[in-house]
Amino acid sequence: MKIRVYYEDTDFGGVVYYANYLKYMERSRTEYMRQRGINLLKYHHDGYLFAVIEAHVRYWRPARYNDLLDVESRMTDISRVTITFETTIDNQAHERLVTGTVRLACISADGKARRMPDEIFAVLQAGEFPAASGE
Repeated sequence: MKIRVYYEDTDFGGVVYYANYLKYMERSRTEYMRQRGINLLKYHHDGYLFAVIEAHVRYWRPARYNDLLDVESRMTDISRVTITFETTIDNQAHERLVTGTVRLACISADGKARRMPDEIFAVLQAGEFPAASGE
C-alpha cells in the first residue's frame, strides 16, 4: 500500500518519528486482512480481538516529509491463536527504509488468549495471496 508522509508524521527535522512506522505496519496488516475478505470490525463485535504481543523493527534509513512510501506486509506464520507478519517499507527510489516483524494473538474482550474463528484461520492458512500492496 502507498502511504504519504505528512508533516504530522515527522519530528522538527522533517524525519518520520520512529513510532509512526508501527502505525504504517498496522495499516498494512489491516489491508492484508481486508483484501482477504476478513472484516475485523465484525469479529471485534463478536469478541475476537487481535493484539500485538511482540514487535521487532529495524530502521535502515529515514523517511522524510512528503515521501511516498510503499508498505507491504506478508504473513509468515500462523497457529490457531497467533499470526506473524513481516513488513517492509521502501521509498520511491526503492530504498529499504524499515523492516519489521509483528506477532499478534487472538484474544477475548477480557484479554485472554482464544482460538481465532475457523473462517479466519482457513483463509489465512490457505496462503494463496501475495503481500498486501493496496493496489
